[in-house]
Amino acid sequence: MEKLLSKSLIKYSKVALKFKRYLFAEINLNHQLINITGARGTGKTTLLLQIAAQNKQLQLLYVALDDLFFSDNTLYDLAENFVKLGGELLCGIS
Repeated sequence: MEKLLSKSLIKYSKVALKFKRYLFAEINLNHQLINITGARGTGKTTLLLQIAAQNKQLQLLYVALDDLFFSDNTLYDLAENFVKLGGELLCGIS
């Protein structure tokens, strides 16, 4: 979990917030689950990273679901442990 938190911080700290993706203002973080679909290269990852960077006051974790962590762990287990540690926002991209 520590490695994922470290990777997450590095990823969303580097994203530019000067220009925000068009869906940025439409996302309501009060929902328990938000699904964003679209073709490759349309900015879904950038959008998630911008949301994370804009909400860094929350306990958040950004993960790529193809990370080697998931060869031995499930997303459910990660989410459960993250909440136990006080996690508030989990962003995952596949």
